[in-house]
Amino acid sequence: MNQSPKKLAELYRHTLLDNVIPFWENYSIDNEYGGYFTCLDRDGSVYDTDKFTWLQARQVWTFSKLYNHVERRPNWLEVAKKGYRFLKQNGCDEKGNWYFSCNRQGEPLVQPYNIFSDCFAALGFHEYSQATGDEEARNIAVQTYRNIHDRQDNPKGKYEKSVPGTRPLKGFALPMMLSVLNLEMEDILESEQVEQSFERCTQEVMEVFWDPERKVMHEYVLEDGTFSDSYEGRLVNPGHGIEAMWFIMEIARRRSDQELIERAVDITLDLLELGWDQQYGGIYYFLDSDGHPPLQLEWTQKLWWVHLETLISLSKGYLFTGREECMEWYEKIHDYSWSHFSDEEHGEWFGYLNRRGERYTSLKGSKWKGCFHVPRAMYECWQTFEALDQQDR
Repeated sequence: MNQSPKKLAELYRHTLLDNVIPFWENYSIDNEYGGYFTCLDRDGSVYDTDKFTWLQARQVWTFSKLYNHVERRPNWLEVAKKGYRFLKQNGCDEKGNWYFSCNRQGEPLVQPYNIFSDCFAALGFHEYSQATGDEEARNIAVQTYRNIHDRQDNPKGKYEKSVPGTRPLKGFALPMMLSVLNLEMEDILESEQVEQSFERCTQEVMEVFWDPERKVMHEYVLEDGTFSDSYEGRLVNPGHGIEAMWFIMEIARRRSDQELIERAVDITLDLLELGWDQQYGGIYYFLDSDGHPPLQLEWTQKLWWVHLETLISLSKGYLFTGREECMEWYEKIHDYSWSHFSDEEHGEWFGYLNRRGERYTSLKGSKWKGCFHVPRAMYECWQTFEALDQQDR
């Protein structure tokens, strides 16, 4: 290991508390209408005021999480409250389905077609209820979780564009997301439902979407779990699969299932072998499982969240197994990520690089990038390296 666990823990702690969180505190708060601005340029200047439900909820989760697990700072709880109140008032329709976006004032812009708005609303409201004891926040989180389960077999509902029956696909993202929802919310859910959901999610991620012959995690498979020889069926997002593996590791740790942890580490390493750009470094955004040209023209881009989630998976993999391959890969990803994405001058991390590792855009936040992946990774890696430091003593 190039740096000691103690030094790495301090790097992540310092970056989280003194660099990343101040950026969002200083620039994202909408003191007039509530909620947060997420379309922020490099220096924190706002370039668009639309509010995207999943990013609003992610920021509620982030500041509530800090308040609950790092330090009970009143200013962090106040930031979380800004987003909670905005979402409670404006975020969903009369049936409890969460809009994709609103304008600055809170008027809905995009219908509730995206179930991940609901997923992050449940996460954010649950964590906020843990910070405040707010019973209404807790009830909304539980009801939203139930709505997600009711929709999981047809997540887009009436907004689904595909013709039923011709090529019936199911996606990897929802069982992956339900894995972390169960981990985060199990203290307020019925234990039998949580266990059943854990079992279903683990089985789907590890047995249905993971393809041991191709050594890829498919983003889509046919409804019967078989391979679809199509653009969608061949689509691979290495970062998505790697992120899911640290969720699986945490489920396995909860169950004292060392064999499952080892399998999750194996898959992490296989996906890195597939996704690493041997010429320029960094992890590809998309690939085709059979080596054909991907449909996504941005497939060669290097994204912040892909690398951050990989740092989490590798550090946890090393903590749980001690396997040297995890630390070898960790150091490679660490060196690339910190030298390319981190912005020491203005704070936070850049989001998008081209294949050569050159900055593609100056943004720090957008419709897709908000106050979530960077702070969560800083927190998770901080805690993991502190645990490794304790092991070394």
